Amino acid sequence: PYYVDLNQDLFLEASLHSSDRNLILFVDTCLASPDPSNFKALTYELIRSGCVKDPTYSTLNSSDDDVARFSFSAFSFIHRYPSVYLQCELVVCRKNDYSSRCYRGCASRSKRDVGS
Repeated sequence: PYYVDLNQDLFLEASLHSSDRNLILFVDTCLASPDPSNFKALTYELIRSGCVKDPTYSTLNSSDDDVARFSFSAFSFIHRYPSVYLQCELVVCRKNDYSSRCYRGCASRSKRDVGS
């Protein structure tokens, strides 16, 4: 566990360990939950499909493509739960593959016209 004060800035880093230097890392989705075994019932979205959902979430620059860094402010779930757990999904892509998920950024779904 990591103990922080409410609204304290948290800084996180994920790194890819591979001998292939042509890979990059992208934070796709991060959810928070008061229950470490249930990320379906009561969750809070920090980022989903590359789209920032929390106003305190920030992507931080890294000089290494195989490192993803981000920050957000600590929060609680309605003061009823003493802990918050994170579950993040990251994507690994080929460097310079500009059609890959890593380079597309926020992948918001477009709305379809259902017609009359």
